[in-house]
Amino acid sequence: MNPIFKVLICIISGYLIGTINPSYIMGRINGIDIRKKGSGNAGASNALIMFGKIAGVFCALFDIFKAVIAIYLTSSIFFPSFKLSFVITGVSTILGHMFPFYMKFKGGKGLASLGGVVLAFDWRVFLILLSIEIVIVLISDYICFVPLSASVAFPIIYGIMEKDIISSLIFLLMTVAIFYKHIENLSRIRNGTELHFSYLWNKDKELERMNENDAPLDTNITKK
Repeated sequence: MNPIFKVLICIISGYLIGTINPSYIMGRINGIDIRKKGSGNAGASNALIMFGKIAGVFCALFDIFKAVIAIYLTSSIFFPSFKLSFVITGVSTILGHMFPFYMKFKGGKGLASLGGVVLAFDWRVFLILLSIEIVIVLISDYICFVPLSASVAFPIIYGIMEKDIISSLIFLLMTVAIFYKHIENLSRIRNGTELHFSYLWNKDKELERMNENDAPLDTNITKK
């Protein structure tokens, strides 16, 4: 098959699978647009805020494994001899999650799907990065530092381990997109209005802090 068609199939497959957003679907089932509630993000972290821990974990696992499945389809079934299928599909899946066409290109922020790409690459790298990111989030108390740092680290790790500078450069498209998606988070951190990770175990105190900083967190679900 022509390499151009392989690239197109990898892009389309990854993007379409990436657009499947369980947190958004869960919100619609409950009569809300999750992007207008909680933290305003169509991702697992906001599903946790709005619907509880089980929903949050489900959405995170779904977003992780949709990337794993997309990469498996193109890299192992469709084009096992096409080396770029991994990186093209991986990046496309993340971008599909972040910019889904049916959500007017306003989707999630890519953390879990990035985790799925890392997991599909090497489970040992996934565990090492996960351990490092856990330390980062506990020290900083901000979850947004996890995708930002991971999106920088993984292209470097992949390029070194695979000795493939071209793939690393392709992965930088993902890095730029993730940084773009987190501009508002960085601005809120500067203003003191970004939600702390410690919300998970100190909800009342964090809600009080947010209200004091004129950044109320809307966690109410209004049924239609």
